[in-house]
Amino acid sequence: MEALRSGVSDAPDHPVLLFDGVCNLCNGVVQFLIPRDPAGRIKYAPLQSEAGRELVERTELSTDGLDSVILVEAGRAYTKSAAVIRVAELLGYPYRFARVGRLVPRAVRDAVYDFVAANRYDWFGKKDRCMVPDEDVSDRFLG
Repeated sequence: MEALRSGVSDAPDHPVLLFDGVCNLCNGVVQFLIPRDPAGRIKYAPLQSEAGRELVERTELSTDGLDSVILVEAGRAYTKSAAVIRVAELLGYPYRFARVGRLVPRAVRDAVYDFVAANRYDWFGKKDRCMVPDEDVSDRFLG
């Protein structure tokens, strides 16, 4: 498994995907993921939220220039392409086939990730504030 950090103290009992809550691309990805996880295994928190900031702190990742999704699962923090691949695995068939992406060196995968991340606001836009989840899925979002 590819994990950036292990030993996240007080790890939640379910995977939590931390994302840029003002990024239209990130919000679109979350909206794509929710119906593909009907059991609601994955929880979500904007990086800008109190819960998001608290989880980032627990991962012991440097927040300087942090420009990545983070998946916190079972005491591990996955970032960038490793987080994307792990989320796909959690969704199951057919998305779990994204694990073949691990055959590509992480430096290459993350370079592609960084290129998209650096341009996401220009390409997809930015909101003034974090999205407010619909009532039917609000239980999947941490405060």
